[in-house]
Amino acid sequence: MTGTVDAEREDALDVRTAPLGEIEPARSRHMWTRSAVAVAESGDLVVTGEWDGTVTAREADSLEARWTVDHPDHAVGIASLGGDGAGDDETVVVAGRGETGTIAAYDAATGERQWRYDTADDVGEAVKDTVFYLPYVVACETGTDADGNERLYAAARRYERDGETRQWHSTVYAFDSAGSVRWTYETDASPIALDPSADGERLAVGYNRCMGDHDTGLVVLGAETGDLEWTWDPGTEGDRRVGDVSFDGDSIAVSSHGDKRGYLLGPGGAERWSVDLAVETEIDGETLYAYPNHVYADDGRIAFVTGNTYAVESRETESRHPNEHRVAAFDAGGNPLWDDDVRGFVHGLAADGDRLVTPCAQNFRVRDPDTHAVRRFDLESGPVGVERLEGIATAAAVRDGTLAAIEEPVAYHDDGETRGEYALRVGSLE
Repeated sequence: MTGTVDAEREDALDVRTAPLGEIEPARSRHMWTRSAVAVAESGDLVVTGEWDGTVTAREADSLEARWTVDHPDHAVGIASLGGDGAGDDETVVVAGRGETGTIAAYDAATGERQWRYDTADDVGEAVKDTVFYLPYVVACETGTDADGNERLYAAARRYERDGETRQWHSTVYAFDSAGSVRWTYETDASPIALDPSADGERLAVGYNRCMGDHDTGLVVLGAETGDLEWTWDPGTEGDRRVGDVSFDGDSIAVSSHGDKRGYLLGPGGAERWSVDLAVETEIDGETLYAYPNHVYADDGRIAFVTGNTYAVESRETESRHPNEHRVAAFDAGGNPLWDDDVRGFVHGLAADGDRLVTPCAQNFRVRDPDTHAVRRFDLESGPVGVERLEGIATAAAVRDGTLAAIEEPVAYHDDGETRGEYALRVGSLE
């Protein structure tokens, strides 16, 4: 992040930088998730996960390395577990994509490994030596159960294909703080997102691809037992279902890949409202759409983020859906609050209370370096600031006034120039 800001925006940040070494530049198309970042619960530690499995914890103020470890797989997700909020007894949980699909917890103070779990034991080993076939922990989230005990929830999946037969194997886990498995929930669908309810009673699981016996996009489980409580689905044809889920009290916001809408659901899956986000639209003789990939809900406000344009007739198109790469916010009644361009592909949202952060990567149809940025929003009022990058922003985290983002270099196919570097960028919001 350079600290520059659009003329119509305020609140530019002073940014600190830590190089992360070498990585192959991203290309015009989006690559698989290669990096992760998190701000620890104590707020004084920023943790990065790199493409080769290197995990480094740095002091948030100085970016001086506290410890470095080698995770067994590509480090693709990071969460904090345990501790008293001041860093005592806190562990950093790292989720991986690789041969073992490992989830491991490391002492936040020393980096000493506390426990390890290999999800490949449940979802199976890769049947082909390519990234897409590797066991993949797609989500890890922390929360507390109804008795106040800390829990780690994770979802792992593995894909395989034999001719025209495609199949997913997946497991959702609940771990206690010591790494013991409390329960599992297995399906033949592809999970993509998890969110525990604030009261510790339920866990929402979003399934993106359903092509087997499991044929529903949202599953709500009892957080204590893993028992199925209720399900919901957009009811569309094909195997696409849900892009993301987010609890807000007794409501669940859902971004739907099936019909490209956003939903707010009540208990039992009752539909309170839905909004068109990037539904199929005729543009210059083509039917175009974009997937609503992300949703975040907090205190009666809900924001949805859409992704790339695609054509119904083919994956290639020279046109663009009018609502691609946008963030749109609504109140609890489904009334619009604000909307804005994010311009580039958002791999994943970062949020903390009413703060929303979108790490924006390339727009592969436009290939405009101005899309490379970390954009910040207030959930109630909209745009706050934008920090521009030479490379692409592929991950971000925000907690207690600290914003951290990962920049990766990119080389577009039509000009060959490599832009940016592999680096951690950290700024203070307060």
